Amino acid sequence: MARILLTAGPTRAYIDDVRYLTNASSGRMAKAVAEAALALGHDVTIVSGPVHVEYPRRARVVPVVTTAEMLAACLRELPACDGVIAAAAPCDFEPVKRQPGKIPRQGTRLGLELKPTTDIIATLARRERPGQWFVAFALEPGADPERAFAKITAKKCDLIVVNDVTALEAEKNAVAVYDARHEHVGAKQGTKRAVANWLVRLIDKRLVAPAGRNSV
Repeated sequence: MARILLTAGPTRAYIDDVRYLTNASSGRMAKAVAEAALALGHDVTIVSGPVHVEYPRRARVVPVVTTAEMLAACLRELPACDGVIAAAAPCDFEPVKRQPGKIPRQGTRLGLELKPTTDIIATLARRERPGQWFVAFALEPGADPERAFAKITAKKCDLIVVNDVTALEAEKNAVAVYDARHEHVGAKQGTKRAVANWLVRLIDKRLVAPAGRNSV
């Protein structure tokens, strides 16, 4: 049994107290991953941005809103977990300055200066302890593996799960999995539940079981 930290859903980057930047991540893939992991007997903690899906009751859910809040929650949970599956789609950019109140409509253009947010999975991986493993999702146009290869190196992940942007808000998904050596591990398409079941079994075989043997 592994203690798995799962990130899920989108985050929000507030422009003012009313408006924010976000994306269409629904949390459905993370929900399916949580269900699959629980079915195999693992313990699951979900750090989730705002979503409408209901996560499994047996999972512990930590709700967050912003990327900074998601990172802070993950850092608190990291020491107690054996592995991380980063299925969330946190905002990569946020306004340099959040305006208090509500910016009035003035009939003119509004310029926004954005700065990058802190990379959550890369930050977590830098604080790994022996035996911990990390799996990241990469949402890439056309599921381009070359862009994912740069991410798996930068983020120090054991596996990266590549899927197309059409996966957002969809009922189905198609993924390809690569390891840290950029070698193709496997691929699966179908409903998000079917993909999650396949993926969690793959993670269980390649990362959870070997880590368990190393800790004995």
